[in-house]
Formats: sequence, structure tokens, C-alpha cells
Amino acid sequence: MRSYRVVLANSAVRNVLLLGVLVRIPFFAGSVLLALHVVQTLHGSYGQAGALSSIVTLCVAASGPWRGRMLDRFGLRRTILPSIVVGAVCWSIAPFVGYAALLVLAAVAGLFDIPIFTVVRQAVIAATSEQTRQPALALESVSVEMAFMVGPVLGIAAATAWSTTLTLFGMQMGLVLAGVFVWVRNPPLRSDDKAEVAPVRRREWFRLEFIALCIGASVAVAVLAGSELTFVSAMREFGAQRWLGVVMAVWGFGSLVGGLVYGALHRSFSTFVLLAGLGAVTIPMCFAVGPLSLGIAGLIAGALCAPTLVASVAQLSRIVPEAGRGEAIGWHGAAMTLGNGIGTSLCGVAIDAGGFPAGFAAASALGLGLGIGLASLVKVVQRVDREGQQAGAR
Repeated sequence: MRSYRVVLANSAVRNVLLLGVLVRIPFFAGSVLLALHVVQTLHGSYGQAGALSSIVTLCVAASGPWRGRMLDRFGLRRTILPSIVVGAVCWSIAPFVGYAALLVLAAVAGLFDIPIFTVVRQAVIAATSEQTRQPALALESVSVEMAFMVGPVLGIAAATAWSTTLTLFGMQMGLVLAGVFVWVRNPPLRSDDKAEVAPVRRREWFRLEFIALCIGASVAVAVLAGSELTFVSAMREFGAQRWLGVVMAVWGFGSLVGGLVYGALHRSFSTFVLLAGLGAVTIPMCFAVGPLSLGIAGLIAGALCAPTLVASVAQLSRIVPEAGRGEAIGWHGAAMTLGNGIGTSLCGVAIDAGGFPAGFAAASALGLGLGIGLASLVKVVQRVDREGQQAGAR
């Protein structure tokens, strides 16, 4: 626990982590409430709810890189002020209109989404040294897990007690207020926030290793999203749907513990090696015969979920200069959003073809195959670069 005591003794890191939990709860609650509002209040179909969620997700993903670049160029306050204004206008109207208008307003709000994830991760990286960054990012990952667990439950409970219209309005205004709170706090996004930092050209860091890192993060999320869908299929096939929440909670607990253990280690591992490992530990879930065996296999598989994503952000902080990290984290986040859709679609097709074992097998093959492939590709490119530098030195 020494690593975490050192990190939490830093008030800047402690405040940013707490801020991350508070501002992400309404974010996760709002995404669930949108679907509930369409189906329950607007009497739309699940297809319409899915289309709305997909469009909003794509808009949020598209906003990541350019909002991140604005963070690098103009700083936090000038970047999120338009987001606060646009979000306040759109979400003060959207809950009270029909489906078509809701779709347009939610899409516009998504394009101007407050870059919460980028801000928190950039602030954590800025507030830590190379030695304390890994445990700090592990705690940041745990804070995401906590917000993800609390947000949807809070949103659904509120929608049960009141109408989805008022609840959606309240949650989205909560997100706007969270943006105001971030604007007021203005956490530093660079190690020396007052120093003048020369702009960095995108081509200096947007190279093969960074692209491979984004692909790796996308694949990791694809494995997780595909596994999540396959859990549903497996429990239905076992006729034990009532235990679905318990089994997935065990899987999530494995991820939480794995992230904390990885953060406490005094060495880092390649994202691609961990990705291949994530694919490998997913294989035993193909052979589950009931909820108990699936839960045990899920606990083991979960142990490499959070470490893979933590290693990905830590590796990004090493290869991207400080002046370009906002945009880089934006691209990284967009890649993970894309991975969510890829994993669900791929494993859905596999489940239709061969049941839940095929779903887990597809997720495993994706992680294992691309983890090994990306690791090999990066090693070859790094060796060629070294040989070129040595030849130039001669």
C-alpha cells in the first residue's frame, strides 16, 4: 500500500481523483436515462433508443480529438466554457421535446461534450512523477469503475421515483454544474501550468507507436464490450438470468483488484503484452458450464481488464509530449469508444453462429491475436529506427 499512500498524500492528485468521481456520476447516469426516456416517456422503440445512443456516442467520440487539441492550445477554462453554455441550452430543452428534436439537440450537445475524461487523466498525469504515475492512474481507473456502478443505479432509481423528463433534465443539469465546478477549480493540465510551453506538432507524436497504442486500447475495450454481451447470452443459456448481475459484479471486482495490484507494482508492462494476456485469460470462459464456473473464470479474466487500460494511458504519457497530451488522450478516448461498438457487433455475430462459447472465443481471439501482432509490429519498427539512428551516427 506504500505506493498508494504516497499518491494520496499529494493533495493535487487526491482532489483530481475526487473530482473525477463526482463529475462522472451524472455522465454515466445520463446515458442510461436517454434510453429510458425514449422508450418509457416518448413511447419509442428500442431501435430508436439504440439509434439515439449510437449517434450521441459517435458525436462524443468525434469531439474528443478536437476538444483535446483546444485544451492544449487554449487551456481548460476557454475550452469548456462553450461546452457549459451549449450543454445548458440543449439540455434545458431536449427533455421536453419529441424524438426528432431530442436527437438533434443531444447530437449537438455531444459534439460540445465537456471533455471530462481527458481533463481528469491529463490532470492526473500532470500532478504525478514517472514513479507515482502508475498507481495514480490505477486509482483513476477505480474511480471510473465507482462512477459507472453508482451513476446508472442512481439514474434508474430517480426515474422510478419521478418522471424520466424531470430526471433527465436534472441529471444533465448536474453534468453542466459539474462542468462549472471543473471550470472554477481549474486543475492544472501540465506539470508547470504557469510556464510557457511551445506548441508541439502533431506529426512529432502521431506516429506508428501512438497509432498502435490507440488500436490496442480500442481492441481492449472491444474484448470487454464483447464479453459483457456474451455474459448475457451465457446466463440465458444456463437459464440463470437472475444471477447475471452477480456474475458480472464478480467480473468487475476482478478488474478492480487487478487494477489496484498492477498500480502497486514497481514496474510497467507493455500494453500489447497485457492485451494478449487479456485475450488468453478470456479463453476459460468458453468452457463454463454454469453460473459458478463462469463467475470463477470471469474473476480471473477480469484481473487483466483494468491493468491493460491503465498501461495504455501510462504508455501514452511517455510517448506524447506534454503540450500534445490533450489531443492525444482525445484520440485515445475516441478509439476506445469505437472499440465498444466493434466488440459488441463482432461477438453478437459470433453468438448467433455458435452460442456463448463462440462469443467468448471471438473476444479472446481478437485480444490475443492483435496483442501479439501489435507487439511484434512495434518491436520491428523500433529496431529499424535504432538501426537507422546508429547508421546515421556513423
